[in-house]
Amino acid sequence: MEKIDLGTCDPPFWARGGHAQTIWGHLLPSEGLRDPGELVEIPLEGGDRLSARYHAGRGDAVVYLFHGLAGTNDAGYMRRTARLALALGYGVYRVNHRGCGEGAGLARALYHSGRGEDLGAAIAFGRARHPGARAIAIGFSLSGSALLNLLTGLRGEHPPDAAITVNAPLDLRAAARSLGMGLNRLYDARFVAQLRRDLRAKYALGHLPEDPSGWRGRSVHDFDAAFTARLSGFADREAYYDSCSTGPHLHKIRVPTVLLTAEDDPFVAYAPYAEAKLSPSTVLQAQRVGGHMGYVTSSGLGGGRWLDTALHRLLDSDPFRKT
Repeated sequence: MEKIDLGTCDPPFWARGGHAQTIWGHLLPSEGLRDPGELVEIPLEGGDRLSARYHAGRGDAVVYLFHGLAGTNDAGYMRRTARLALALGYGVYRVNHRGCGEGAGLARALYHSGRGEDLGAAIAFGRARHPGARAIAIGFSLSGSALLNLLTGLRGEHPPDAAITVNAPLDLRAAARSLGMGLNRLYDARFVAQLRRDLRAKYALGHLPEDPSGWRGRSVHDFDAAFTARLSGFADREAYYDSCSTGPHLHKIRVPTVLLTAEDDPFVAYAPYAEAKLSPSTVLQAQRVGGHMGYVTSSGLGGGRWLDTALHRLLDSDPFRKT
């Protein structure tokens, strides 16, 4: 696969640097969707279900969107990407991870960075509803890691026909540790606060074997040891990180895949991308500036969103348009 010209993220003076990009990318407003979409439930092996919103398109291809850690399918970047995909004629599924958003109460198990099987189940569900439709998957942050687990064959079945990942951590151990350093602790605290709320909701529904209110951890790294690994069938946190980190496996990808990332991402290191051996079907498109899913670029006197433009260009080009 060849690189596609996506232009350059040229930041305004007030959004220079990884932290500024990350924070402003989160704070700038995002438009909603006029049509909320059809609420659907996606069955998973073991009895859990995912909730998703489906938006009908005009063509014969469907985009599957998967959100990041502590997010939902109503996150700003999910709405914006759905809008641009719909404008190009794609059908769209905005998928919640286990227990997130409207899916609260539908799943006992936790979601995590290796849940490639859940993404594959969502794609299989869509293919059953839309026979013959091309499937394009876009995974943001944590979901980018889960999507790479599916694409490399580490976990799950039913890969898409083409894929895009955005700021996906390739080394889960390094990303979790980085979150606990310096200013990254601000993001870490936000993630942990939402994860705590999710755990308390699960316990109230009887979906957790123990009351999590006594947990005193402060970081995602702590959370992964106390809950993610232990409740998801891994021997321990290190086994989870080792078995679900995809950096050493990117050469196994067989479908057209674009890896979008930024060299100044505060907690998803660029080094694993630079060092990775990629398959012929995979291309790395890294921006010098962009932070973690920020990509605020100069636009007149204000700021625009390079990521939206980049995703629009990708979805409007081969091999994503190819039937």
